Formats: sequence, structure tokens, C-alpha cells
Amino acid sequence: MNRHFRSGAVRRAAVVAALALAVAGCGIRGTSVPVDAGGAPSRVSCQAPEQIASPGAPGEQRAAVYLVCGSTLVPVERSVTRPKATPGAAVRLPVARALLVELQKPPAADEARAGFSTAVPRSLRVAGPRAGDAPEALRLSVEPDDLPSFALAQLVCTYGRSVTLGRTGGALLGGPGGAAAHRFDCSPDVLANPDIAQHAGWGDPQAAES
Repeated sequence: MNRHFRSGAVRRAAVVAALALAVAGCGIRGTSVPVDAGGAPSRVSCQAPEQIASPGAPGEQRAAVYLVCGSTLVPVERSVTRPKATPGAAVRLPVARALLVELQKPPAADEARAGFSTAVPRSLRVAGPRAGDAPEALRLSVEPDDLPSFALAQLVCTYGRSVTLGRTGGALLGGPGGAAAHRFDCSPDVLANPDIAQHAGWGDPQAAES
């Protein structure tokens, strides 16, 4: 009886060993712990969070600023101070400065999760036209061509598509030096590929008409 029991046990052990060798030969390692391969790679949405319609604080208005998402520019809404002066030259610089401040701010948490960022330097400043410039010209504290291309595109499209600044479709920008201001265009191509902003100007430098 014991001899038959030992014989059966030997046969069972041989079968188990054979199965183990077969599994090893297939390159499969047995495990009792579930394997978590992780979720699929996430993609940013580049969809600006919906804004709740409200009148806003007294003296404020809604304005669009262009942020970077992926390799494109996408508009998002901001609340900015409403100019007290009559629309025209008197409000151009205050609006340009308010929009610049919004471009320099880090995106809100929900915007960052959606993939938004900004390339506009925190140290950048903007001033109004100098003698000989066209009235709509804006002077930056650095030469426009010295800005990162995405930062220049953000400025050009935010200024060029601003209702208060006239929706000109571009921005007339100069630097701190004596060179004349140039017009940079906010075209669909610039929105889709901000790297070309430095080469998307129109014609010669723009100056005030004599």
C-alpha cells in the first residue's frame, strides 16, 4: 500500500516538474501578485475651462489672452480693469499693460491641467509710442526679435485681436532702441505655428505719417 502511494506521489511530482519546465521554456514567470501596467498615457485637452457668465467686479471687463498649449496658441478669458477714458489713444497703453500682466501670470490650476502655459517673461515691460511712431505702436523693454518666438506670438495675437485695441489683426511693436516699430501679424498660421511669428510681419517698418 505504501509502495503504491509512493509510486503515485513520484509520478505526480514528475508531472509537476515537467509543467514547470514547460512554463519556464515559454518565458512565463508565475506570480500570485496581480501586475498593474498603469493607465494609458494622458493627453492634454487644450480646451480652456468654461467661464461662468457673470457681470464681474465693478470696473472690470472680459478680455481674451493667448496662451501656449502644445505647439499652438489658444485664447482664454481674463478679467481686466475697464479703462476709464474714452476709447482711443488714451486707453491703448493701460489696456496693453493690463493684458501683458495677464500673459505673465502662471495659468490657473485647471488651465495648467488642460495643458496651458505662457512663454512671456515676467520682466517684460511695455510703453507707448515715441516721437515718430504711429499712434498704435507699442514699445517693449526688449527688441521683439529677441523674445522667445512663442512669447512674441502671444503678444501679437493678444494685442492684435483685442477689441479695445481695435482688432487690427496684428501688433505694431518696437524695442527700447532707435529702430522703427514693425507690424507683426496674427494669422491662422501664427496661431497654429507660433515659431513663425518673427517672420510674419507686413512690409517695411511702420512710422507715423508725416
